[in-house]
Amino acid sequence: MPTLYPLKFRPIYKDKIWGGQRLKTLLNHDFSPLPNCGEAWLISGIEENNSIVSNGFLADNELNELVEVYMDELMGESVFERYGNEFPLLLKLLDANDWLSIQVHPNDEIAKARGLSGGKTEMWYIIHAEAGSELIAGFKKKISRFELQQLIHQKRISEVLNYETVKAGDVFYMPAGRIHSLGPGIVLAEIQQSSDTTYRIYDWDRVDDNGQSRQLHLDEAIDAIDFNLYTDYKTKYTIIPNRTTHLVQSPYFTTNLLYLNHPIEKDYGYIDSFVILLAVEGEVGISDETGNYSLRTGEAMLLPAITEKVIFTTATPSASILETFIDLD
Repeated sequence: MPTLYPLKFRPIYKDKIWGGQRLKTLLNHDFSPLPNCGEAWLISGIEENNSIVSNGFLADNELNELVEVYMDELMGESVFERYGNEFPLLLKLLDANDWLSIQVHPNDEIAKARGLSGGKTEMWYIIHAEAGSELIAGFKKKISRFELQQLIHQKRISEVLNYETVKAGDVFYMPAGRIHSLGPGIVLAEIQQSSDTTYRIYDWDRVDDNGQSRQLHLDEAIDAIDFNLYTDYKTKYTIIPNRTTHLVQSPYFTTNLLYLNHPIEKDYGYIDSFVILLAVEGEVGISDETGNYSLRTGEAMLLPAITEKVIFTTATPSASILETFIDLD
């Protein structure tokens, strides 16, 4: 069987009621013929949205087909043992031209009890934010289930939510159960469990072009919400140039940041997992024993688990890459 190599995929574009043009104007994604684009799914193993390889001899193959054929060579032994033939992560770009619904995602326990494959824990990395742009993460005060139900009924839920003003480079970890939303003017990268389950709580009384409101999922959402109050919802980190900066470590994925301004070599041989690379600033060259590749802002690449040494070079004065893998140790 021919040797695996770093894989790139054709983005899957999603027209959303809240989407805009920034994936095209800022990140050079051509989502025509869609009038706007809220989401670009860069790497997905979700049924009906299975990513298609765009480079090399495996071009035109679906991601989950490759998982089935290459198994632990692509996924990593421990990852393949746990997840089998379904790719376990979903990588997206989002462009919010309006507020997303106030929403929550179920955890694994709730999801499986409802016949779903798994929960949805995710993280956000802000790529671009207009001045004053905000998002919602969690509550700003302690509130009971009954009180929240009353506020939802009165359309006053926003009064108890935690608003955060954001800028490029901000990171937010969104574990399943955390109420959240995304405001206008923000482009971000989202790394998440492989699930498309969202429970809408409030959609700002919005209607589509046909005058129809989107479906809400109040009963399902209330049971899924984490009502705990947390002191800080934003991830704090300090960039270490040309070294690995840790951002998020969870049971579902580990994500680091690489800020580069000169060439470096990384050894991935110790990681028993595939590695996803996503350029969030600048353009970077990537070389391994199979060849030379490149990523520009908004592009992603999947390094197979058998990948060992990789050399990174910058085609711009500096570049930033998100590095994601699954650590089951």
